[in-house]
Amino acid sequence: MPNPLCNVLDGQHRAVPPVWMMRQAGRYLPEYRALRAKAGSFLKLCFTPEWAAEVTLQPIRRFGFDAAILFSDILVIPHALGRTLTFVEGEGPRLDPLTDGAAVAKLPANADAMKLAPIYETVRRVKSQLQPNTALIGFCGAPWTVATYMIAGQGTTDQAPARLFAYREPEAFAKLIDILVESSVDYLAAQLDAGADAVQIFDTWAGILPPDQFDRWSLAPTQEIVKRLRAKKPDARVIGFPRGAGMMALPYAEMTGINAIGLDWTVDLTFAKEMLQSRLPVQGNLDPLVLRAGGSALDKSVDAILAALAGGPLIFNLGHGILPDTPIAHVEQMLKRVRG
Repeated sequence: MPNPLCNVLDGQHRAVPPVWMMRQAGRYLPEYRALRAKAGSFLKLCFTPEWAAEVTLQPIRRFGFDAAILFSDILVIPHALGRTLTFVEGEGPRLDPLTDGAAVAKLPANADAMKLAPIYETVRRVKSQLQPNTALIGFCGAPWTVATYMIAGQGTTDQAPARLFAYREPEAFAKLIDILVESSVDYLAAQLDAGADAVQIFDTWAGILPPDQFDRWSLAPTQEIVKRLRAKKPDARVIGFPRGAGMMALPYAEMTGINAIGLDWTVDLTFAKEMLQSRLPVQGNLDPLVLRAGGSALDKSVDAILAALAGGPLIFNLGHGILPDTPIAHVEQMLKRVRG
């Protein structure tokens, strides 16, 4: 039975593009909210394979997406590197911040595989329950994005703490990136071994970097991850998502070795078609806010993406994660529009 998402990642064109959504397992679904309340904490939900597998499968049962994405978080790698990690309701993650080079020097060389073992069990459970035509996507956070949280101890509007650290202590920052590259390669390889069909590298904060820093801290580490991952898993399918990269998406697409590039909603569709999709499959890039809005605005946005990109290898997706207050009916409207 053909797997549409894997077909596209292998460079094929599908008349009806495969569809999934970033954060498709989450707070907009009542069944997720019920299980989240039962778990009591977000981390407990992530690290309990039975529950994490159930959450991963919920949107597949409801909507029939062409891919499931592992329910977890990009910050499990810092957790496995021994950093204290908590999630504050309504505010997001909190870590003990890395304040200087001395703190970086104390980090282990690689993440503790035992701490990540429950996640691989989740992958195995999900894979065993998916039909062959539904792909399973694993993921990690890109080293730059993960580092921004590790240094600030939380998300910030401009990630200034990490940017200042990289300017002031570039050698220490490079060491942190190297540790995250090494840990990410092992983490992604283990997800593929457990049954993932593809993996995505989320560089959520790529777009705040100037070009020279983007090359050093976003593009180069992703390139290294892909190279090392393929040394372990030659057939690994990798989607790169450098949110906000703008024109820098072109060298990212050309140089990292990824199979497909995820586009945020600000990417011009003509640029996406002529400069990116002419080189590799593209994924995206519906504005999460227009999905929340629904109505004719949603139909027009879906149609515009299909008109521009459906003639080539396309994975239809959002330009970032679905918003928690998005009506389920709007997701159904989007799917009906994409699938004709």
